[in-house]
Amino acid sequence: MTSFSETLKNATWSDHESAEDESYLKELMSGRLSQHAYGELVAQHYFAYLALDGAAKELAQHPVAGRFVFPELYREQALERDLQTIYGTDWRQKIAPSKATRTLVARIEQVADWPGGYIAHHYTRYMGDLSGGQFIRMELQKIYGYEKGRGGVDFYVFDEVGSLPRFKNEYRARLDALPFGERERQRMIREVKLAYQLNTEVLGELLHVVKAAA
Repeated sequence: MTSFSETLKNATWSDHESAEDESYLKELMSGRLSQHAYGELVAQHYFAYLALDGAAKELAQHPVAGRFVFPELYREQALERDLQTIYGTDWRQKIAPSKATRTLVARIEQVADWPGGYIAHHYTRYMGDLSGGQFIRMELQKIYGYEKGRGGVDFYVFDEVGSLPRFKNEYRARLDALPFGERERQRMIREVKLAYQLNTEVLGELLHVVKAAA
C-alpha cells in the first residue's frame, strides 16, 4: 500500500516541477541577476514566512497541526540577516510584498485554522527548502560570494535541524501518521497543488519586476 507521503509527492510532482522551471529561478541560477534582483526574492520569502511561521506559533498546541510545528525551522531571523546583507540596515524601507505574495499570504492565513491547510503550505515550502533549496544555496554562494552563516543565503541554512535526510524522513513519517480519511487527504493534496501554484505566481511576477528594472 502506498504511503500518504508518497501519494502526496506523486500527485503534486508536476506542480513541483512547474515551480522549479519558472524562468526567474533559471535567470537567478545562471548568474544573470543582480544582487538586488535576488533580494526581491528574499523579500517575498520574508513576507510569506512571517505568515507561515506566525500560523505555526498559533498552532503549536494543536493535537494534529502541532506535529508540524518546528521552531528550529523558523526563518524570520535568517531572512532579516539576508535582507540586511543585500540592502543594508534600512532594508525594511526597501521591500514590499508583491501582489502575488499578498495573495499567497492571504491564503496561508485563510487556511491556518484547518490543520490540513496549514500542513499543505508548510510541506510545500519547507520540504522544498530542505531539498532543492540546498542546491540553490550553493549556487548563490558561488554567484554572489556569500558565506554560509554571514547573511545573503542564511535562509537556506538549517544547522539547527541536524541531519536533513533524517529530518525529512521523520517529516514523511508524520505525514503518513496523519489521522485523515481519504476525503481529507484529497483535500490536502488539492491545497498543496494550490500552494505550488501560488508560489509559482510569486516567481512569475518577480521576473516581470526584474526585467522592468533592467
